[in-house]
Amino acid sequence: MARPAVAVIGTLDTKGVEIAYLAAEVRAGGARAVVYDCGAFEPRGHAPDVPRAAVAAAAGHTPEGIAAMSRGDAVAVMGRGLHRLLAEAWRRGQIQAAVAAGGSGGTSIAAAGMVALPVGAGKLIVSTVAAGNVGPYVGLRDVALMYAVVDVAGLNRVSRAVLRNAGRAAAGMALAGPPPPAEGVRGLVAATMFGVTTPGVTVAREYLESRGYEVLVFHATGAGGRAMEDLVAQGVVDGVLDLTTTEWADEVVGGVLGAGPDRLRAPGRAGIPHVVAPGALDMVNFGAPETVPERFRGRRLHRHNPQVTLMRTTPAENAAIAHEIALRLSEARGPVGVLLPLRGVSALDREGEPFWDPEADVAFRDGLRADLAPHVPVWEMEAHINDPDFALAAARELERLMARRDAGDPPA
Repeated sequence: MARPAVAVIGTLDTKGVEIAYLAAEVRAGGARAVVYDCGAFEPRGHAPDVPRAAVAAAAGHTPEGIAAMSRGDAVAVMGRGLHRLLAEAWRRGQIQAAVAAGGSGGTSIAAAGMVALPVGAGKLIVSTVAAGNVGPYVGLRDVALMYAVVDVAGLNRVSRAVLRNAGRAAAGMALAGPPPPAEGVRGLVAATMFGVTTPGVTVAREYLESRGYEVLVFHATGAGGRAMEDLVAQGVVDGVLDLTTTEWADEVVGGVLGAGPDRLRAPGRAGIPHVVAPGALDMVNFGAPETVPERFRGRRLHRHNPQVTLMRTTPAENAAIAHEIALRLSEARGPVGVLLPLRGVSALDREGEPFWDPEADVAFRDGLRADLAPHVPVWEMEAHINDPDFALAAARELERLMARRDAGDPPA
């Protein structure tokens, strides 16, 4: 049986010696190394297993065409080609992990390619930009970035140590492989949570786990919602318990934790059971108090911690949020339902707390009912979103929808 293989990625026209060293460390760690050349020009210092011509061709270009492009265009094109090649190599079982080394351009190419690999597959980039804002490189996948400390420009006592660790780590990830699925699991459920909805989501999670489901909890911070939608789109998830849709408050009003216009769409497109509640739609997120935009300075603000300032949504904003949510849930091709708590939607939205505002909550409920398609059921409960009875009702409704789908029954 062949040893597991690691895709070793780099621009060999400028990093050939360093990539050769990285590949040698992968082999020393017990895995095979498959070197992908993503450079714009002829390689120097190492002969690749997958030449730049193949990477360019996968994106519909030639090496000559890549060499004539601007640096930014060449990076984008080679990233697309690498993505397609890695996706195919993974599908065929030809690679089990990926590792790369480079500067900003090489990191961009490698990151664009590595997102083709699923969550759980080893992905590691030694990068000179790993100490800055890595969001554009990591995206929604479990890409690990290791700071290069020194530039990836020659071999020395620092770069050898860093590349050695990276190569051995990538080999270890390939050899270990993804963990086996848990035995006896009825299905995989994705749930959304915020600090102010934690008590309710915890009750729901524990109930579903007691019923044999595996539950993935996503922190609804923008990236969390997008990551959940991405996993749903990959076909990994069997049902969604979306009790915390707070990202739509930021998206509509202009906070810092929006998840983009496609939030709430993936479950409907996948046709999987989806139970939704307005968790934490009473708040818009900003950073420290001085970061709150001037136009919001006179609003009802709450200092959650030194780095987070929350702003209460108004009735008009809640009606606008309801409209966006209703549009997306109405598109669903699978079973979906909405549960509305009548006594508050977050820990701050209950009588005596700073965001208690029944008028604003009513505006959301009325707006949702007005815009939601007739086939999407809505239930109201005289409960707070964090009350155990509400959490259990939501979890049991999702369980019912999943059981109906498993039995082949049409959505009710």
